[in-house]
Amino acid sequence: MHPTAPHFSPAAERNRAPILQVLQGLLPAQGRALEIASGSGQQAAFFAAALPGWQWHPTDVGDAAFASIAAWCQDSGASNVAPAMVLDVAAQPWQSPATNAGPFDLIYCANLLHIAPWACCAGLMAGAAQHLTQRGLLVTYGPYLEADVPTAPSNAAFDAQLRASDPQWGLRALADVQAQAAKAGLHLQARHTMPANNLLLVWGRP
Repeated sequence: MHPTAPHFSPAAERNRAPILQVLQGLLPAQGRALEIASGSGQQAAFFAAALPGWQWHPTDVGDAAFASIAAWCQDSGASNVAPAMVLDVAAQPWQSPATNAGPFDLIYCANLLHIAPWACCAGLMAGAAQHLTQRGLLVTYGPYLEADVPTAPSNAAFDAQLRASDPQWGLRALADVQAQAAKAGLHLQARHTMPANNLLLVWGRP
């Protein structure tokens, strides 16, 4: 572990390998990726090390975890990660130096929509539509509510916990997310069932 004691997310540690497996089957050998809400930096470091042909651009709403992101990337040996930048998805249009590296072949966002105000969903879709290449993909990961799929008891409890913590938080209905994406010209291209009742969703232009 790095001497600066980077932040550690047990969830990021658990889900990074299954997510990488899907990404490896989805992505070409080379490209540019913008990560939204990078958090501790564990996934940025892990994905960049495993996808050496990709330039990875981590961001977060504030700079509190930037030292952690840098430490994880240093420990992983990944040299294809740009310095983390501040990016607020709810601000339209996005005002971040990170977007200067675009357009991006991939915009990746894990575990954000349910722990953020609904406006962040609209911001994510609008910003992705603006900064993706024509065939670029937005990949979102996390728990969702689906009308035709029974909600797992653990997800129902998690949703209640989130809403009790902040009324603006909570698991999002996939249909609502799809409607918001459609407003930005993005459509659901693939749905991958993941461990712990999560979904990896792939969005792109028709």
